[in-house]
Formats: sequence, structure tokens, C-alpha cells
Amino acid sequence: MRAEVFTIFPDLVGSWCGSGLLGKAWRARAVDIVVHDLRQGADDPHRSVDDSPFGGGAGMVLAPGPVFAAVEAVAPVRPLYLLGPGGRRFDQAMARELAAGQGFSLLCGRYEGVDERVAEHLVDGELSIGDYVLAGGEAAAVVIVEAVARLVPGVMGNFASAEEESFSDGLLEYPQYTRPAQFRGWAVPEVLLSGHHSRVARWRLAAALARTLERRPELIAARGGISADEQALLAEYGFDQLTCGGYGPDRSDRP
Repeated sequence: MRAEVFTIFPDLVGSWCGSGLLGKAWRARAVDIVVHDLRQGADDPHRSVDDSPFGGGAGMVLAPGPVFAAVEAVAPVRPLYLLGPGGRRFDQAMARELAAGQGFSLLCGRYEGVDERVAEHLVDGELSIGDYVLAGGEAAAVVIVEAVARLVPGVMGNFASAEEESFSDGLLEYPQYTRPAQFRGWAVPEVLLSGHHSRVARWRLAAALARTLERRPELIAARGGISADEQALLAEYGFDQLTCGGYGPDRSDRP
């Protein structure tokens, strides 16, 4: 899978993408990440990419000339998305959608925005990572690239980890535990120590349902609510009465 990013801060994006799991996958060619400098499209000695807005107002706007020139010079993989608050909300479902394709490209906005002719005539759509304002699209770009890349086979050492994570089936991920089994009087749920894989799987589903009910009930609503079978599963493992933390029937000692 190929991901291309257009930005006026290529070192910023490249540094993030070159680190950690994503950087390891990039170096191993499990993913192909290309970062383009929008200033390469500028045609003046100062490599200017912005100008003041028509009609007046604060701030500067990314001009269409340098942006069109930078994109057309390399003919990036499509679709090409402009990153901005008015775009389609990026979520795990879209991450899977992009990971299933051959690649995508991202255009990072900056300053007060991008000339509207870029949105109308150059890109294939717009993407947003949330209802808040950032100084530019670089942070959004690395969020999207990482979320998509980790779903590509060969990027994560254990692909099952990606399949079981939060939002993979419309639920938050179940709680995780590791050694020791007892810590300051708090015990790991016995079922996780049983070695009974089917029981562990059922408990994890119940715990994921309970956690989502308490913390993100709108995700449950989006799934159509809790089914009768899921209600029975919650009751089976003591999650039918959500308490502190929503992990089990008794979390009153949780700090």
C-alpha cells in the first residue's frame, strides 16, 4: 500500500512516519510512504505557498498555484484527500476501506485554509479526524497514515491484534491484564487464568460490551442496541449491573 502526503513541513511528517512500528514497516517495504514538499510547486525565489485572502480577513491562505503544481508534478496515487474540519469523519471503517486499496494521498492544509479551487478541482474529497481546529493537517495526516498502515498485512507482527482492537466491530476493546495476577490486592479476572479459550473469548466480548455501554453508549446505539443474546452474555459474567469502570460486578476498590 502506498501513502503520499503533501505538506509544507515534510520533515515533520517524515520523522513521525519513520519512527516506531510504522517506520519499521516503511523500511521493510510493507508500506510505501512518500512525503512531498508543497514548496516544490512555488515559482518565486522565496518559495511562497500562501497569500492574503480576497475580501480581507486575518491570516493567510494556501494559494492554488503551488498546490496544483506540486500535485501535478508527481501524479500521486488516488484518491487524494484534503485534510480539513469540513470533511468526511475518518474512522476505523474508513481505515479498513483505505487499507484494502492500493493507496491514497493526503493534502495538508495550513494557515487559514486552502484556496477553494483546490477543493473543487484538484482533490477527490475531504477528510477530518474530529471537530476541532489544528494549526495544519500534518497531525491529521500521521493519524490517518498510521491507522491505515497498521491494518496492512505484514505491518503488525500479530495481525490478530488489529482485528481485536477498539472499533473493529463497533465496540471498544476489552480490558487487558498482564503479570502479576495479584497487584496491591487487585486480582486479574479468574477466567483469564483458566486457559479455556472459548470462555476467555466470551468474557472478552462481554467486557467489551460493558465498557462500550458505559463509556461510549452512542456506539452501542449505532449497532442497533444490545441484543437478547448479548444481554444474557452480560449477565453471565456479572456485567449486567455496570459499576465503577464497567469492567465487572465489583470495582468499588478501584482507585
